[in-house]
Amino acid sequence: KGFLMRVAIPHDLDRAVGRERLKSRSHEIADHVPGGMAEVETSWPSADHMAMTIKAMGQELTGGIAIGDTELVIELALPGMVSFMEPMIAGAIRKQGEKLIAKG
Repeated sequence: KGFLMRVAIPHDLDRAVGRERLKSRSHEIADHVPGGMAEVETSWPSADHMAMTIKAMGQELTGGIAIGDTELVIELALPGMVSFMEPMIAGAIRKQGEKLIAKG
């Protein structure tokens, strides 16, 4: 059984700016997955929601990033066997998520 992890990252960006930064940097997500050799596929089912599938270390994780007015919300379904690592994964996601929308 899996576990849905939700990480909210506050921001003070215009939604369009957040969307543009996320779109222009989404290819960097794989670089932030521990262990390397990650494969990340992204799509935009709506203007403010990026869906993603991450394949790494024999696991496939699905989730997405929603761009809100005051926060970026990252949701990721974790398989039961890695749910015990949720605090560590959430911390890494928060740190890397902040980098994805930071002014560059």
